[in-house]
Amino acid sequence: MDRYCFALDLKNDQKSIITYKQYHRSVWPEVKDSLKTAGILNMEIYLLGNRLFMIMDVDDDFTFEAKTKADKANSKVQEWEKLMWNFQQALPWAKPGEKWMLMDQIFEL
Repeated sequence: MDRYCFALDLKNDQKSIITYKQYHRSVWPEVKDSLKTAGILNMEIYLLGNRLFMIMDVDDDFTFEAKTKADKANSKVQEWEKLMWNFQQALPWAKPGEKWMLMDQIFEL
């Protein structure tokens, strides 16, 4: 099993943040299925202010390339991502179109 951690910001608007949290209390079943099918064993998202932090545990067969390809072919995942982008904003150092950014682990106990 591997673990990946990501960061992303939400737009700094309380109403938008509340709506975003509500969507994540009932993530669409097709989106959950796509995560499981990709080999994601567990995913957690945390929020502080408008900064999101995501932990993703994956099985040994998981690849980002396969997940990206499957997501592009899944209309419900595309619809979800487009909807979520209404609430999200790229981190200042993100490339155009880049959302969740993979973080480097700098310490482990």
